[in-house]
Amino acid sequence: MVMIEVDARGKACPEPVIRTKKALDDIQDGVVVTFVDNEVARNNVMKLAKSRGYAANFAVTEDGFSITIEKGNAEVDEEVLVDTHDLVVLVTSACLGKGDDRLGAILMKSYLTALCETSPLPKRMFFINSAVRLTAEGSDVVPLIQKLADQGVSIESCGICLDYYHLKETLAVGSITNMYDVTETLNQAKKVLTL
Repeated sequence: MVMIEVDARGKACPEPVIRTKKALDDIQDGVVVTFVDNEVARNNVMKLAKSRGYAANFAVTEDGFSITIEKGNAEVDEEVLVDTHDLVVLVTSACLGKGDDRLGAILMKSYLTALCETSPLPKRMFFINSAVRLTAEGSDVVPLIQKLADQGVSIESCGICLDYYHLKETLAVGSITNMYDVTETLNQAKKVLTL
C-alpha cells in the first residue's frame, strides 16, 4: 500500500489543502498523512477528504495534528455532490451594492431577511473580503445568518479574510474555509450568485 506524507506545518491557507489534494491525485489507492499546525488547516483538510468520500481521521501531535486519509474504493456522499451543483452565494462585501455604505448595510440586512423566507435556499454561502464582518461577533445580521445555517445552509467564511480583519477569534456563525474550497466549489456550481 502506498503511503505519502505531506508536511504542511507553517503553510498559509489554502496551501495545506492544495498539497493534500496533489498527494491524493498522485495515487490510485493508499494513504496520505498530512501534518498541520492549527485547527483551521485540520478542518479544511478533513473537509477535502469528506468531499471526495475518503475515510479520514486525525490525531493530536506534539506540534499540531496529523490527518490520515485513505484513498481507495471511496463511496462518495451524494449529498456532498449535490451541494457543489446547486445554488452557491458568494458574498464579497459587508454592504449590498455600490454607493453609500449605510444604505448598503440596510440593503444587506434586507436581503438576508428575505433570503431566510425564500425557497429553495442556497446550499452554501461563502463570505469573503469585508463580508466576513457579517459572520463575526457584533454584526447585527448574525441572527439572520444563523437562521440560514439552522435551515441547512452551509455558512463559510474565508480564513485569509478573517485573519486580515483580525476577526478569526470572533467568528460567531458558520465555519472557516479556504480559497481552494471556494474556487473549486464555484467552478463546479451550476448557479452562483455574487453579492
